[in-house]
Amino acid sequence: MKKYLVVIIAGVLLTACSNNEGTKDFIQGKTEKEQIAVVGKIAGRIQTINCSQGDFVRRGDTLAILDIPEVEAKRMQALGAVTSANAQYQMSKHGATANQLKQLNAKKGALEQQYEFAQKSLNRMEEMVKDSLIAQQQYDEVFAKYQGAQAQLIAVNAEIADVQNGVRIEQQEMALGQQDRAEGALQEVAVAEKERYIIAPQDMTIESITLKVGELALPGYTLFNGTLDNTIYFRFTLPESQLNHYSKGMDMEVIVPYKDNLKVAGVVKNIKPIGAYANIATAYPDYDLQDPLYEMTIYPKDANAAKDILNKTTVTIKNKL
Repeated sequence: MKKYLVVIIAGVLLTACSNNEGTKDFIQGKTEKEQIAVVGKIAGRIQTINCSQGDFVRRGDTLAILDIPEVEAKRMQALGAVTSANAQYQMSKHGATANQLKQLNAKKGALEQQYEFAQKSLNRMEEMVKDSLIAQQQYDEVFAKYQGAQAQLIAVNAEIADVQNGVRIEQQEMALGQQDRAEGALQEVAVAEKERYIIAPQDMTIESITLKVGELALPGYTLFNGTLDNTIYFRFTLPESQLNHYSKGMDMEVIVPYKDNLKVAGVVKNIKPIGAYANIATAYPDYDLQDPLYEMTIYPKDANAAKDILNKTTVTIKNKL
């Protein structure tokens, strides 16, 4: 019984040693593709998503549409501001008609009523806040409304005085500036409206979609991750002690095991140091922790020959030791 046990253990050790020797003949690496991230510029909820993971999209394709209710509200405000500013400029330039003066007087009457109501409300609140019947914040809100009504009344009185006494050139220039400012706000809204559409910046394959319909997308948040077409390369990790066997520009043959050991002709493009142990892509059974690591990248000579190789798959090269 003991003889059989010794034979079995010896066989296991022999197999392990032979496997260990086999791993030294090849260096393992990974396939990589150039990554690209698509982010949103303004905040909004995902309204629609027009692609799925694994889809190939063209540059300019609409990947998603954001729902931004505030944009429509701001557009209406900007349109109103443009119309009002244009009317103010025309009135300052040509003077007010009798009908416009009637409109201003009617506007003044309405504002006077608002001002009187705000003043009465403020007087009531003053007594109540003194007796601690209401919170100070509630009083402050009424006081703010009173100040707003007062400012509007002062403004309409100034408008009436201008149209009655004639408008100075400085006021015409000010009205023109307000018009330009309103048109600028409208253009800003138009830009925001375009940003609702998340557009593919390049031809790419969608690898991941980070949000779902209805979720909030914040400015600068990555919505889609993808890989660029025909940008595949191979990444290997080497200890410093083996660097003398490899150099930039060297021709290499990369083997793809899952493709029935497909052989791809490549060339070494770069060799650079690796700063973190977590970046190691190759396993060395006898790796010395004191031996610094370097990353070697190999690009295929013919991109079409490697275009069907999946990203992150294992590849090998023959060890030159």
